Amino acid sequence: MMKPLRWLIRTTVFLVVLLAGPALISACSTQSGQSWRDADRSSAGIAPLPGQTEEAIVQVYGARAYNWRGNFAVHTWIATKARGASTYVVHDVTGWGHKAVRSRPGEPDTAWYGNPPMLLADLRGEKADAAIINIRTAIAAYPFANEYTAWPGPNSNTFVAWVIRQVPELDVALPNLAIGKDYLADGVFAKAPSGSGYQFSLNGYFGLMASIREGVELNILGLNIGIDPLALAVKLPGIGHIGLRDPWMDRSTWHKAPVMEQVSDAN
Repeated sequence: MMKPLRWLIRTTVFLVVLLAGPALISACSTQSGQSWRDADRSSAGIAPLPGQTEEAIVQVYGARAYNWRGNFAVHTWIATKARGASTYVVHDVTGWGHKAVRSRPGEPDTAWYGNPPMLLADLRGEKADAAIINIRTAIAAYPFANEYTAWPGPNSNTFVAWVIRQVPELDVALPNLAIGKDYLADGVFAKAPSGSGYQFSLNGYFGLMASIREGVELNILGLNIGIDPLALAVKLPGIGHIGLRDPWMDRSTWHKAPVMEQVSDAN
């Protein structure tokens, strides 16, 4: 009788710890009851105006998901501007519409239904030129173009992680809050999205990642907990990255972008 009881207690404690972060974010959130129609979708002013910038640009963004989903996860997307183009093209995946993948002209750095965006990567010039060609090829080959499942995937983060894996110019470490990034298209082993390590994943429900850029992450039911030695940080479900250094951005690609709120901030 004692062994089953101990197992139950340990399992309960573990689940409480796993869900403590999302519960804390929910308690601090101001989004409850807000309609998506009234939510802020304005530009954050991070991206340069296309009419004032000749060079090619590729940017990756993330923001808390809308409503209660934001207690657990972020939504990520990619924006591109070809050399000399007068507008950006925003590439992402959503759960509405007849096709999950969307590539359309638009502002790259808008709030995601009330939640401010954070810049995760910023490429310019010749490197961005090459990346845009590879991004178009990757999007055309994305295996879940007409599929969307919020949890554990394939979703918006599955799409962005897939594209990053196919584009060598995109050295991006997605936040641990990007639920769905560990949903693999084929098999149970793959390179980490940043390309600096490897991961094992069982359809996004359970997995393990070890990477120079991402650190070590344990995925349990889509929630990631881990450590990032290079950033001197821990990664907690719901809360995100807590550390002393920027966990995602390659500083060589940072182009005087304004300091934005951390993705781990729910407000």
